[in-house]
Amino acid sequence: MFERFTEKAIKVIMLAQEEARRLGHNFVGTEQILLGLIGEGTGVAAKVLKSMGVNLKDARIEVEKIIGRGSGFVAVEIPFTPRAKRVLELSLEEARQLGHNYIGTEHLLLGLIREGEGVAARVLENLGVDLSKVRTQVIRMLGETAEVTAGGSSGRTKTPTLDEFGSNLTQMAAEGKLDPVVGRQKEIERVIQILGRRTKNNPVLIGEPGVGKTAIAEGLAQRIAQNDIPDILEDKRVVTLDIGLLVAGTKYRGEFEERLKKIMDEIRSCGNVILVIDEVHTLIGAGAAEGAIDAANILKPALARGELQCIGATTLDEYRKHIERDAALERRFQPVMVGEPSVPETIEILYGLRERYEQHHKLKIIDEALEAAAKLSDRYISDRYLPDKAIDLIDEADRGCA
Repeated sequence: MFERFTEKAIKVIMLAQEEARRLGHNFVGTEQILLGLIGEGTGVAAKVLKSMGVNLKDARIEVEKIIGRGSGFVAVEIPFTPRAKRVLELSLEEARQLGHNYIGTEHLLLGLIREGEGVAARVLENLGVDLSKVRTQVIRMLGETAEVTAGGSSGRTKTPTLDEFGSNLTQMAAEGKLDPVVGRQKEIERVIQILGRRTKNNPVLIGEPGVGKTAIAEGLAQRIAQNDIPDILEDKRVVTLDIGLLVAGTKYRGEFEERLKKIMDEIRSCGNVILVIDEVHTLIGAGAAEGAIDAANILKPALARGELQCIGATTLDEYRKHIERDAALERRFQPVMVGEPSVPETIEILYGLRERYEQHHKLKIIDEALEAAAKLSDRYISDRYLPDKAIDLIDEADRGCA
């Protein structure tokens, strides 16, 4: 069942397990799923519950009042209670009724309400929530979400399948949800230059893991959101496509091709999408089953005709191993090398990110800590790359101090 869950829904399940451990319980019940839905914070369910006055602190208090704390010894694997399993089954039914081929946080919430007899329902009632109004609120919230387009205009989205399996970086940039991009202006300018070409206008970012390839795509989205972009790229949407999520749950031959072709049709009709595919080499072989074709062969004609603009990202080894060997695919992409930043450049990147980490960990990060993170990670962590290893070091150290 979990292969059809969205990333946010999977996060809810993981948070539910954490809540069970926190309470010392050897099971995940409906109440832990509820706490996971609230704690996830960004999904439709969290927004609906917040709009109805529900917060994590009050919900935790109510849960502890009803079921108390456990013995403290928690097994490594925490099973679901029969009621929680029933909620998961009902969430699948709710998704089918709404015509969705995925299970999101909204479906989990609808499953909780429909089950109606577990601790979660009692917690919500104790917090003053009218359970009969939750479904209406979820449907309304789903409608509002679908009506938001990249330009902020209303009307049904033209790309429902792409929205389901992708993330709109331009919208996230406009909402201030992306981290600032520091020190990659040269690479961003090169990507903009390639995207503006008439032919071979698909950049592929080539660099080692952790050097900041994804940040370049985010930097482009921020430039578009700020309208700091050539006219040819105005009103473009930068959307990342999750190939793993696209493949997940495609048990039968032809399901994957159908999903991908739907996305291609939506991109053609929309005309303003720049697709970002991380680990672009995974396209080769993705979704291929007996008698089926892989993602790369589905995308090649669209790339050749200029119907699709794509930014790929991969490592040099994977590029040589997979992309270069496929001459037809390699011909469609223009390489952009992304090198590892130096220690001084990494320090500048850390300065740019400092405010976000201070807000998250609720502490002050001094200059010396940033400089030490860059220098010490460069000296002692040899199997990873800057700036990723320095950022991780700051994050870990902040968590230890908070």
